[in-house]
Amino acid sequence: MTDTSRANQDLVLITGASGFVGSAVARIALEKGFAVRLLARATSPRKNLEALEALGAQTVTGDMRDEASMRKALDGVRYLFHVAADYRLWAPDPLEIERANLEGAEATMRAALAAGVERIVYTSSVATLKVTSSGNSADETSPLKADQAIGVYKRSKVIAERAVERMIAQDGLPAVIVNPSTPIGPRDVKPTPTGRIIVEAATGKMPAFVDTGLNLVHVDDVANGHFLALEHGRIGERYILGGENLPLQQMLADIAGMVGRKPPTIALPRWPLYPLAMGAEAVARITKREPFVTVDALKMSKNKMYFTSAKAERELGYRARPYREGLKDALAWFGEAGYLGRK
Repeated sequence: MTDTSRANQDLVLITGASGFVGSAVARIALEKGFAVRLLARATSPRKNLEALEALGAQTVTGDMRDEASMRKALDGVRYLFHVAADYRLWAPDPLEIERANLEGAEATMRAALAAGVERIVYTSSVATLKVTSSGNSADETSPLKADQAIGVYKRSKVIAERAVERMIAQDGLPAVIVNPSTPIGPRDVKPTPTGRIIVEAATGKMPAFVDTGLNLVHVDDVANGHFLALEHGRIGERYILGGENLPLQQMLADIAGMVGRKPPTIALPRWPLYPLAMGAEAVARITKREPFVTVDALKMSKNKMYFTSAKAERELGYRARPYREGLKDALAWFGEAGYLGRK
């Protein structure tokens, strides 16, 4: 495709394309024929960006918390996908997560308003929704309050989503909100907390589990849901982009079956793990490496994180493939990339 023909395409800006969900959104944008601009910090990992650039995307350097750089990045942009977020459950300075997610959302949305962007898809999270220990599936009608959120990550996503909602109501921000559940699949370069579980389980380092549940969805289905929201979503509405609800034990058993290991059968009570988590966090404050188990993660695991995507299915035409396909694709990618100790 020549530069001239690309110049006539609708230009989209995607933040967070160096990461897991953002890179999947960018790939679909390219497949759909959009002209794609990616925003990345100078320090962002390059692996996903280089792959996208090879497919025709353009990368510009900027910071979502810097409104001036966002205005520059948004010049000539018709559609914005704001996918970037600090997706950590723990950090040496917890307020760093809150600042990144709140300030990043606010600065990016202000810049989009100033640039006259026609339509925005804002990537939030099911972390902003209320779940219970009952195991019932939560939907979009159960938003969390900031003081109800467990941990700085959930709190940061709640207050950022509320900020975007205020801008929609007060400033006419043309944004649709999507709330992905727990994506799995290829190109999880960091990897995400769930990706780390997949790697640890596949390499035999998770001999036990706690009784919890989660909603797993292929990352490419989440990415496709972003474009359904762009095309069909109602301004100011939120849409859960999820997949299947299942116990953690089932996920670990499926991973074990796919890699030829015995599934873990030991269910651990939570209370003995709290001292372990506190010790892991103490070590992490010295090493600056995220601990595998955290106090907040244990607290969150008390509730099964089950969700329904019925609204997105009904209003957007959203569909998700069986979650095991996401597991297979994740394991294949992690294996090829050397995360499983072999190539």
